[in-house]
Amino acid sequence: MNGAPGDAPGDAPRDGGWTRDEMMTIAASRLLWNGCVCFVGIGLPSAACNLARLTHAPDLVLIYESGTLGTKPDVLPLSIGDGELADTAACVIPLPEVFAWYLQAGRVDVGFLGAAQIDRYGNLNSTVIGAYDQPTTRLPGAGGATEIAAHARRTFVMLKASPRSFVTRLDFRTSAGYFEGRGNRGASGARGGGPRAVITDFGVLVPDPHSEELTLDALFPGATVAEARSLVGWPLAVGATVRGIDGPRADELATLRALQERTRAAHSADHSRG
Repeated sequence: MNGAPGDAPGDAPRDGGWTRDEMMTIAASRLLWNGCVCFVGIGLPSAACNLARLTHAPDLVLIYESGTLGTKPDVLPLSIGDGELADTAACVIPLPEVFAWYLQAGRVDVGFLGAAQIDRYGNLNSTVIGAYDQPTTRLPGAGGATEIAAHARRTFVMLKASPRSFVTRLDFRTSAGYFEGRGNRGASGARGGGPRAVITDFGVLVPDPHSEELTLDALFPGATVAEARSLVGWPLAVGATVRGIDGPRADELATLRALQERTRAAHSADHSRG
């Protein structure tokens, strides 16, 4: 359960007929702009980016780690190797060149990241839960996340909140946010701008301009400061003014649901043929 005690499950429909997953996706899509070059992964980030492309940012340039540039999928990919990405891409280039020519060259405006754990300074863990030598859970690992975190002009993190995922101390630091804050990242030589927004299922956290600690900036409709604090494993700082994020517009919700329905139909057909 992702809501506050006594609430419906985190992805149950709200009074407006939408779910928290849909709100997360829509809130993330609104952060993107037309012409933005975006390095994107699978799952909610992929849905958010493609929703933006289908609504307010038709010239959004999507790069997936498989080497597909300027891809415009009609359905959401199952993986970065999904043929839909190559079929609809402007071009496909080798993976090392994606990193060298685009990411490390500073041409990526936004990198989307997820993780198993995040700390108060936006550092991420996608490697292990528990001790590294004897973990309770071994996770998929860094992939390209470390480079994205280091070189993208800004990163957006999408992660459902719980005290197990928003932790005081990471079990392993896979990707750097602001290190220990207060200018540590700038002193490290990391070229990118670091995590500018963390989109959760209650709202959005942003780094404080001085301490660089993640701070509650905005809440989804129906979410409260108390709920946010109950889902974060450290004493969550709250901005002087916490914005209310508008609920999904009818066009956003219709476009997102149509995209998801096309995806379900396409993948069901692929499965039945297999």
